[in-house]
Amino acid sequence: MTFSSLGFRQAAKLPLLALCLASPAGAQTAAPFVAHRAIYDLSLAKSIGASAPASARGRIAFDFSGSACDGFVTTFRQVTELQPTEGDSRTSDMRSTSFEDGGAKTLRFKIETLVNGRITETIDGTAQKADDGEAMSIDLRAPKRAKHDVAVVPLFPTEQARKLVAAAKEGRTTFQAKVYDGSDTGEKIYDTMTVIGPAAAAPPEDPALREGPMAGIARWPVVVSYFEQGKPDGSPNYVLAFDLYENGVSGNLRLDYGDFVLAGKMSKFDLLPEKICK
Repeated sequence: MTFSSLGFRQAAKLPLLALCLASPAGAQTAAPFVAHRAIYDLSLAKSIGASAPASARGRIAFDFSGSACDGFVTTFRQVTELQPTEGDSRTSDMRSTSFEDGGAKTLRFKIETLVNGRITETIDGTAQKADDGEAMSIDLRAPKRAKHDVAVVPLFPTEQARKLVAAAKEGRTTFQAKVYDGSDTGEKIYDTMTVIGPAAAAPPEDPALREGPMAGIARWPVVVSYFEQGKPDGSPNYVLAFDLYENGVSGNLRLDYGDFVLAGKMSKFDLLPEKICK
């Protein structure tokens, strides 16, 4: 992956996969995750090789609301400015909105990517799991009209979050699953391997999470590697590290693009009004 081509393209869209893990659990029997709004400040944590950026900065805005009865709405925006070692800087702006029903059967999504103010990609579609749990259909409206039926049933973001928290509470150290969230052309299903660390004891790295409603909430450091489906022994496409809180919040982000790493620290956190199921 080079900064001049794939590295910059993926920098515009990758964190969607990470932050969707902060969505609330879809099952009524699971402990509810909090509706919230979070702001993360991005900085360059690591840069390797001539193709990597010389500097980087940006911001992520994440907003979640909904309930297990009505479904969950997540909005996400990441603006990143990357300065190569030579030439002009480039600014990517990735915006997404998604709706997932409470039973994790349906996922609707729209993702737009802009580079230097111009739209370079739009992904718009719906994924629907079969009632028998044996297949899934993907109906895309953009980037081109297409429909795909796949003989696998991956986890949607809310289900992935619920299972990760459950695995952490059980003391498990790894978790494997196929996942789908509509990103990266809307057609890809990823194989994932998550490494779960022991519950953290030190104060949070994120300034916004050290006090207030997040104080004392259990959290675990996790590292999620995303692989091309059927190629788990190859190099991962993405590697995402973050602190996963028991109530669904994600903090202390590290977004690994291969030749550079972005760190994200939460600078603002607000709880949103909860929608209670009738």
